[in-house]
Amino acid sequence: MASELTLNNGVALPGIGFGVFQNPPEQTAAAVETALRTGYRHIDTAAAYGNEREVGEGLRRSGLPREDVFIETKVWVSDYGFDQTRHAFEKASAKLGLEVIDLLILHQPMPHYFDRTVAAYRGLEKLLADGRVRAIGVSNFMPEDLERLIERTDVVPAVNQVELHPYFSQPDVQAADASHGVLTQAWSPIGGITFYSGWGEGRKSVMDDPVLARIAEAHAKSPAQVMLRWHVQEGRSAIPKSTNPTRIAENFDVFGFELADDEIALIDGLDTGVRNGPDPRGRNEGYWDMKIPEA
Repeated sequence: MASELTLNNGVALPGIGFGVFQNPPEQTAAAVETALRTGYRHIDTAAAYGNEREVGEGLRRSGLPREDVFIETKVWVSDYGFDQTRHAFEKASAKLGLEVIDLLILHQPMPHYFDRTVAAYRGLEKLLADGRVRAIGVSNFMPEDLERLIERTDVVPAVNQVELHPYFSQPDVQAADASHGVLTQAWSPIGGITFYSGWGEGRKSVMDDPVLARIAEAHAKSPAQVMLRWHVQEGRSAIPKSTNPTRIAENFDVFGFELADDEIALIDGLDTGVRNGPDPRGRNEGYWDMKIPEA
């Protein structure tokens, strides 16, 4: 069974979640059902992924009681604003088929339009107060974004979901999160964006790193399992994604071994400081153009 992490408001979150970013809607329900039957109890999606409806379908197909599964989703920037964000919850909950969402977070900081981000977060605070969500948080927030948000709002985010893998571990973000009691959650936790097609040329795949290969061989595990174990032992939430049943099971099988301190240190030392995904510090004005359909 996956280890649990306790959020700053006392809500328990399973440490290893199942992500559905870039999963085609037609494959998502089956993948979610497979993950839940494998043992995952935390599913991460987003309005912008276009597959919330299928996540809900996978949950229903699993036959698991609703209270046994932690569902997390994200509000896209085109729905930022106090009233708009509360309506974004209505869209998400209807697509998921859920009355209560366990964790609802803002997808991007949009630092050049931060008044709208703050208004959106105040919408999340209202949803939390009304019992429509159990926890609220943010995604892709840099330390300066987090400071600005906390100064202007009442509820400290429970989670900050960011790009985080051995080649880009963002120690400054992790330290800022920890200083405020915010749980760091890793997207691309096994470095998927270093080897997905369409993300640029010349990138070195973290999966092929010789240090990880040696550690994996020593434990008779895969490099992916070693990376996920690294997240677990350092106290982060991690949300690997796959549609392959074998890999879905492999990514969850990370609780029967332990990395030594020197192995953890070696993995920590792989950080290049180079971001592979989109930079959340830009203006990113094109983000406003993506409109989230009604339920």
